[in-house]
Amino acid sequence: MKNRILLIILAITIVLIGCTPKNSVNVDLEEKIKEKDTKISELEDKINELESQLNNVNQPMSNNNLLSMVVDVMDSIKNKDMDRLSSYVHPTKGLRFSPYGHIDTESSQVFTVEEVKNLKEDNKAYLWGHYDGSGEPIKLNFNDYYKRFVYDKDFANPQIIGNDISIGEGNTVDNIKDVYPNSHFVEFYFKGFDPQYAGIDWRSLKLVFEEENGKMYLIAIAHGEWTI
Repeated sequence: MKNRILLIILAITIVLIGCTPKNSVNVDLEEKIKEKDTKISELEDKINELESQLNNVNQPMSNNNLLSMVVDVMDSIKNKDMDRLSSYVHPTKGLRFSPYGHIDTESSQVFTVEEVKNLKEDNKAYLWGHYDGSGEPIKLNFNDYYKRFVYDKDFANPQIIGNDISIGEGNTVDNIKDVYPNSHFVEFYFKGFDPQYAGIDWRSLKLVFEEENGKMYLIAIAHGEWTI
């Protein structure tokens, strides 16, 4: 009888010894699997985030890399490389040239992508607007207009750059955001050249961009100076 009881106790002990570690191991494995699943999920989220950022970098243009595009646009303007400049022009809205910060939508000239390419060779005199003060018509061919109202100063090396902030102020209202409410602009600004004029001889050039289908396009070049 004693031997039978001992055998039963021994059998129970063996079962308990065999089962307890196994259950403990299973619990540990389940916890580790859950931890790994959580880490994998976090890594997948991170990978998706990085892929999204990479896709934005590979896009031709976005708001995040607008400034890098501006550098090339300004270099094209400085060198009067109209073919390169045309590659940034809005395909349907074209490129508007405004002699002053207040854009006159009636008289300012707008050119298509193809027309921009050939502007340097175009000798036709266009009406670009009216001279501030006198009201006389600004009737010039593109090359003469460029010298007076596009690159009359070395805007590739300005004193101040404003990103979506207007710096130059005259007596006329800057209406870029009224004409192009969804636009972004970068202003290249000189605060003056001759001390005797106390800053009223400031100059600026604004490059105006608008997004379409995830890509930014140049839609306007607005020259700025003191106006009466």
